Amino acid sequence: MRRCWADSVGLALHVVLETLSPAERLAFVLHDLFDLPFDEIARIVGRPPAAARQLASRARRRVRGAAAPDSDIGRQREVVDAFFAAAHRGDFGALVAVLDPDVVLRSDGGTAHPDMSMVLHGADTVARRTLTIAQPAADKRPALVNGAAGVVVTMGGRPVAVLGFTVSQGKIVEIDAIADPGRLRQLGLPLPDG
Repeated sequence: MRRCWADSVGLALHVVLETLSPAERLAFVLHDLFDLPFDEIARIVGRPPAAARQLASRARRRVRGAAAPDSDIGRQREVVDAFFAAAHRGDFGALVAVLDPDVVLRSDGGTAHPDMSMVLHGADTVARRTLTIAQPAADKRPALVNGAAGVVVTMGGRPVAVLGFTVSQGKIVEIDAIADPGRLRQLGLPLPDG
């Protein structure tokens, strides 16, 4: 069932769900997707119904907090290209300029790359992290991720990450990244075995 769920949600929602605590995620999914009453959810998560309601509410706020992208895909692509050009040059100032001051980076490296799993906030923090992990030799292939500008990062022809960008008013407000090979397989990217 988990694979069907992962296949049916977008990259951004998938990454956001992974940032929730297990109890928040369970309460949200059981109530909002399966319409289970809070008294039943409370028994499952081992908390009172009011606490189960609060868990779902907190998760719902996080999930709904994702900003909607600008509608012009061409403009989104320009902003994303500027981000990668600045990273390639190692230009901290240009990176900060293309990021919203309150940008959020959510990254899921899974068990294969636990050092890549994080949630970062703020343009300076995200720009610094981008510069420490930038790999100029990696090939960045433009892609539509959830209908918005995104990138599939490959090395030696092998997909190593998918990045989805939310661009609002010409600035990147969210970056959602998946670098876990298992999750990349769920997204249907061709990965060689072994």
